[in-house]
Amino acid sequence: MDKPFSEACERNRIPILKVLKDVISSRDTRLLEVGSGTGQHAVYFAPHFPHLIWVTSDQRENLPGIRSWLDESGAPNLIGPGIFKVGEDAFPNGVFDVVFTANTFHIMSWDECRQLMRDLGRHLPPGARFLVYGPFNYQGRFTSESNEAFDRSLRASAPHMGIRDFEAVAQALAENGLGLVRDYDLPANNRLLVFKKNELVQ
Repeated sequence: MDKPFSEACERNRIPILKVLKDVISSRDTRLLEVGSGTGQHAVYFAPHFPHLIWVTSDQRENLPGIRSWLDESGAPNLIGPGIFKVGEDAFPNGVFDVVFTANTFHIMSWDECRQLMRDLGRHLPPGARFLVYGPFNYQGRFTSESNEAFDRSLRASAPHMGIRDFEAVAQALAENGLGLVRDYDLPANNRLLVFKKNELVQ
């Protein structure tokens, strides 16, 4: 099959990689990517972290495309893709030091976003990090005219979609034991938010 291709993945992969290198440590062993999309991110990022098993996942209909990218890559630390539709499928098995997702929160419904954040609270070990990339609103306001236009197009396509509010995301994650570590400002009015699962109190 012809591999699926996302121009956005090609544009944003270098700035995202810089953050991943900032956040992923040599002690991390397994990363789960939620919503691997075309598979382009996985095959680009994984070789930069040869000590890390990169586990891909997505909805069933996207798996053949992801698999075609993974098969061509041949990177030994890539696994999957596994089936994971938030709210329908069980959270992937295994212990993950990092969970990464890109351009999913504005596609999923808010209920699905909240379900994923509950899953993270239940399944991530203390010290694990959650990285979420995409556009976000702050204090109920768009950060750019282009983001406002993008939000309109999303909601016209499907009413459940739309750019999420940073404060709502941070609050929902805090309720599930994950605190904000850093908010990275990336090109094209996107952010990469890094959260950390709270350490257990002795």
